[in-house]
Amino acid sequence: MNETSPATLDLAIVIVNYNTSALLADCLRSVFASRGGLTLAVCVVDNASPDDSVAMTRAEFPQVHVIANATNAGYPQANNQGLKYFGFEDPLPNPSPVATGEGPGVGASLPRFALLLNPDTVLPPDALAEMIAFMAAHPQAGAAGPKLVRLDGSLDKACRRSFPTPETSLYHLLKLDKLFPTSPRFARYDLSYLDPNVVTQVDAIVGAFMLVRREAILQAGLLDESFFMYGEDLDWAKRITDAGWQVWYNPQVAVTHVKEAASRYSYRARVEFYRALIIFYEKHYRATTPFWLDWLIRGGVAFFGSLDLLSRRLRGQRVST
Repeated sequence: MNETSPATLDLAIVIVNYNTSALLADCLRSVFASRGGLTLAVCVVDNASPDDSVAMTRAEFPQVHVIANATNAGYPQANNQGLKYFGFEDPLPNPSPVATGEGPGVGASLPRFALLLNPDTVLPPDALAEMIAFMAAHPQAGAAGPKLVRLDGSLDKACRRSFPTPETSLYHLLKLDKLFPTSPRFARYDLSYLDPNVVTQVDAIVGAFMLVRREAILQAGLLDESFFMYGEDLDWAKRITDAGWQVWYNPQVAVTHVKEAASRYSYRARVEFYRALIIFYEKHYRATTPFWLDWLIRGGVAFFGSLDLLSRRLRGQRVST
């Protein structure tokens, strides 16, 4: 692993952090222990953490560029800050070349790849090199993600997903995907019917580890800041695929993911989850959805979301992020 200036990078890594200092330190150690001769740089964007995340990063990892926000800007806005630090813009008109990323063109001096990485991940030494080699072997891949494994060894199901179309969302809200986890029809939300150890082209991967090709970013633009902490990765994958690129799940690389380290006890996180469902649906599907199904989707999110939030309030879950 070699570090160099942003203009000559193989890989630009953006880590958005909130109040996870110890996990962030473990993540950064694993990044800088990477093998494979890649040129990379890291930008940590801290969303006003009350802990010592910023001080720790500056003291222990002086090679990392730190952006310390005064307030919690949300996940997509903070990621965009990091991407802009590495030179990406939104929008960048008429990028070229389109398909392979080879040769001169608009944005050719930008990093070849950008990686959105959560601070609660730990990378094996060869993970970055293997994922970039995977992208090289799949020139139509605009984005790819590895197999994410929880601390208990279970699969983080969010690491390969279908888009939450009206039909898929309805099955999920009605919990039909839980009742029929091996059904290709009902279990599309998290693709639980697929073998988790098989390389698969999918609709979307999760922002916890989302490797994106430079040209795909130039065509799709940066993340949509209408979202706050959920849904923006799905939306980005949707815009990347709409631009003609593919999205791939590569379980040949496995990365540890603690999962929701900054938000697992947050009531607001659940509010944002349901808000993100509506934003994504209205942005991509509402215009072509029949009235009766539109009513079911919006009513279902409101009903099941309200039940979930009420249950959390009754259990005393805190409201702040």
